[in-house]
Amino acid sequence: MRRPIIAGNWKMNNTASEGVALVNALKPLVKDANCDVVVCVPAIDIPAVAEAVKGSNIRLGAQNVHFAEKGAYTGEISAQMLKEYGVEYVIIGHSERRQYFGETDETVNKRTLAALAAGLTPIVCIGETLEEREGGLTEKVLDRQIEEGFKGIEDLTKLVIAYEPVWAIGTGRTATDEQANETIGYIRKKLAETFCPVCAQKVRIQYGGSMNAKNAKGLMAQPEIDGGLIGGASLKLDFAQVVNFDK
Repeated sequence: MRRPIIAGNWKMNNTASEGVALVNALKPLVKDANCDVVVCVPAIDIPAVAEAVKGSNIRLGAQNVHFAEKGAYTGEISAQMLKEYGVEYVIIGHSERRQYFGETDETVNKRTLAALAAGLTPIVCIGETLEEREGGLTEKVLDRQIEEGFKGIEDLTKLVIAYEPVWAIGTGRTATDEQANETIGYIRKKLAETFCPVCAQKVRIQYGGSMNAKNAKGLMAQPEIDGGLIGGASLKLDFAQVVNFDK
């Protein structure tokens, strides 16, 4: 059995004090969760939130990591910098990073390898745009992202994959339970064919397209879906209802 993982992606929201207040309010609500609980926070919030989550079952994640250990990369943050503050997870290749900041399958791959080498657990995002889905290109896009983005990874079970249909992020649109399950099933099949059948069955694959308190139970009931990468719903106490999807 794959243990579910629910991760909140705060994006560019919450000051340090707001983040601490949210985490403190969430802690008693999620303490008995039957899944791994992660909050991926803005880099500047990491020190404060790291203190706030201590002693709880909430794990700390970042939203990006650079592939170099150090150097002339103004504005970037290395894996070791994150680790020193107790970060355990890091989102890599989110569609917003790809769309607005020039992230490519190649840089996703380099960042993922750097995170793994440092002992972080990458949450690697893949998914198609609305135009690609309507053009029947979903599988072709996912094939490319998997083949290029996961090159050189020796053990897929050390990462988490987030399938995030770009057309369902922040739009209020959500893939049906069956659509999400079918596509994640395809991703698992592709991983088995390209890398390792055993690993493909063990790797956790989240759904990342507008999962919220209302639809989490149905999505999480699907056999291929192992969790959610939660955007807007992670910024309020509704996040606890997503985490407690089985209650």
